[in-house]
Amino acid sequence: MAVKALLEGGPDDLLERIVSVTTPGEDLKIPHRGGYEHFKGTSRYQDSPEGRLPVYEWWERTEIAE
Repeated sequence: MAVKALLEGGPDDLLERIVSVTTPGEDLKIPHRGGYEHFKGTSRYQDSPEGRLPVYEWWERTEIAE
């Protein structure tokens, strides 16, 4: 069964707010606009259309080196 998480914060144009999590508890790195948005797990959960999901908060953006 795929584990999913709810993303909170970050850029307003980041459309996917419910994402699959490969390893629960590890930080998430989401490709977006030529870089990566980084999210850290929290101890919070939130109800969503896909059930109760762990909340990951945005904490930084890194650029992809060219």
